[in-house]
Amino acid sequence: MIDFYTFFQRVQQATDIATQHDLANALGVNRSAITQAKRRNSIPQKWVLALSRSFCLSVDWLEFGEGAPEAQPLPQSQGTTSFTVPKVLATLCAGDGSFEVEATPVEEHIFKESWLAQKGTPSAMVLMDVIGDSMEPFICQGDTVLVDQSQTTIRPDIIYAVGFDDSIMVKRVAAGPDKVTLMSDNPAYSPVEIQGDELLSFRVIGRVVWSARDY
Repeated sequence: MIDFYTFFQRVQQATDIATQHDLANALGVNRSAITQAKRRNSIPQKWVLALSRSFCLSVDWLEFGEGAPEAQPLPQSQGTTSFTVPKVLATLCAGDGSFEVEATPVEEHIFKESWLAQKGTPSAMVLMDVIGDSMEPFICQGDTVLVDQSQTTIRPDIIYAVGFDDSIMVKRVAAGPDKVTLMSDNPAYSPVEIQGDELLSFRVIGRVVWSARDY
């Protein structure tokens, strides 16, 4: 099993992840999970797979240092490049917060890479299911959203996947002096202000760039 320090050095070398806080954001886990992995000096296999898919890195290189950092490109079909986006176990709550935060991939979905590139960085994208009704009618219970984890700068009137303490949510986010405000589209839900020491437990996972709904 790969040790924490070797793994982290390779991740820093091949991505824009510079700190352990960045690593936690990329994996969609709480900072305490990174601390525990560092203490054990080992990395869960699912983290290797998650970062491989998010940043298009070779699993063999991440885990064993073999070959090149970049994964082999996907085959082209009739001149159109496809790109596989993982759907992860974690669920975003359109409400008070979901405690299902695992970044483990459970499915794969194929998109046209040029379409993804118009919305952000394909290698940093994941699909997540939504539970709750606080973002209705724009995002509804049972929708699947596409989250670009490379877009974490808070901008007005944009929907983000965010984490607070040990839960994750989908909300509109407003940044103010020494605080952030989480806002719902459903008027039945009041804004939530996070400020002071609470900000240490807040993170932006990524921007919601697309959603899908079954009928």
